[in-house]
Amino acid sequence: MNNKLTFSTYAKENGGRVLLLFLLFLLALYELCTAGISAFAVICLLPVLVILVVSTFEHRMFLFWTLTVFNYLAQLKGMNLPIPTSLPNELLEMLLLALAIIDVQQAKFERTANLMLISLIVWCGFCTLEVLNDTCGIGINVATWYTTARAIAFQVMYAFLVFSLYITSPKILVKYILIWGALAIFACFWVWKQKYIGFTSAESAWIQTRGRATHILQGGTLIRYPSFYSDAANYGIGIASTAVAFIIFGITSSIKRHKIFFFIVGIACIWGLFQSGTRTAIACLMAGFMAYVFLSKSFKIAIPFTILFALLVFMLAFTNIGNSNQSIRRMRTAFDRNDASANARSVNQQAMKKYLAEAPWGIGMSIGYNNVPANNKYTFMATVPPDSEYVFIWIHTGIIGITVFLICTALMVFGACRIVFFKLKSPSLRGIGAGFCCAMISQQLGGYGNQVLMQFPNCVVFYGGLAIVYILPYLEEEWIAYEQEQIALQEERKRKKLEK
Repeated sequence: MNNKLTFSTYAKENGGRVLLLFLLFLLALYELCTAGISAFAVICLLPVLVILVVSTFEHRMFLFWTLTVFNYLAQLKGMNLPIPTSLPNELLEMLLLALAIIDVQQAKFERTANLMLISLIVWCGFCTLEVLNDTCGIGINVATWYTTARAIAFQVMYAFLVFSLYITSPKILVKYILIWGALAIFACFWVWKQKYIGFTSAESAWIQTRGRATHILQGGTLIRYPSFYSDAANYGIGIASTAVAFIIFGITSSIKRHKIFFFIVGIACIWGLFQSGTRTAIACLMAGFMAYVFLSKSFKIAIPFTILFALLVFMLAFTNIGNSNQSIRRMRTAFDRNDASANARSVNQQAMKKYLAEAPWGIGMSIGYNNVPANNKYTFMATVPPDSEYVFIWIHTGIIGITVFLICTALMVFGACRIVFFKLKSPSLRGIGAGFCCAMISQQLGGYGNQVLMQFPNCVVFYGGLAIVYILPYLEEEWIAYEQEQIALQEERKRKKLEK
């Protein structure tokens, strides 16, 4: 009787939910009988999905950290996601932005009003107009256009907005940097595992098929390790830029445990970049550190850095030091003007220039590898490997598009460097800003040499990092108080240790 009364009372108070769950249960049974176990599982998971969505309103930072981690691991071979790799990233970013709009009074949208936003609006606007580009004469394909536009423009805007709105305090900023560092160490560990323990079955299948021509060199005696990135070039350049950021963080940090962690990450990343066999990576590392010479505002830093990297360039370009190591020999070919790979790229780009002279707006962003007929004038342009991010943008948007992209990029980087150089007073916060700026400069050089700038995880990591620089002036007062608190705790631990 009591059970009956209890159920009746529950049904009366929660009738709508009881009815909904009962209908879902009937639908799940129907799908099990008609469509099989997969459809049954999807229906059963719907309540869990609803709970997750509702819980994000109270724990939205969990979504941000999920985005941070998934973005880094998205290219892990063997995941076999039944959806496009970019879709989870995009859904998480959209959900985070939707939550910010819903809670508009708490969201700090005023922090997004800066030079980076203006530059991105111009670039995204240009890419939107490219939907009308039908240079190849095969019609407009909106789905293919959006795929390309998202890859080279919209995902940058998403990253900028998400990082600007969700990095709201020094604690969140530090937590983000620590998570990024932990993921970078994991990437280097994965390379160590690939080198000394072996590849997973999925990685072996990839490197013996699609990756064989570019990752197994010198008769099989030199392997370029990609970690869990899409390929070794993407990994090498991304981890080189990460090394730049963390070494700079380590130099400027006032908190001892953070300084130690930052240096560990930076050194691990420098070791890791050599395992990639990516020649551009060493140039990216140098470019990032040389940029810091100007942003440091310190002769004590500028002079040793300049001497150190002048010696490194001299060693690689004019000596045979370290030639017994295959990875160093591979890096040394970056300074060889007669290198076959570099010459092949030069020949391809000369051919592209002739085609694009008649296509100032590019061949269009609706063009993919498979939708241009063989007898089309621009078939070569649609199928030739672009080899670099800049060339990819040049092919699809023409001389006009690459000019707009370069101007917008220069404005974004200049604006961030200006903040670091003139607006920030805290040396350690200026170091964080300089680390992000120099990492982006390093990445841009990588984008000139390889098609890595908009790949996972680089786009979100480095464009998101540049967005952080623009909000640092808003955090400076809180940062100084946070840093003083941490230093006080550090001194207290030191005092207790001496007493013991």
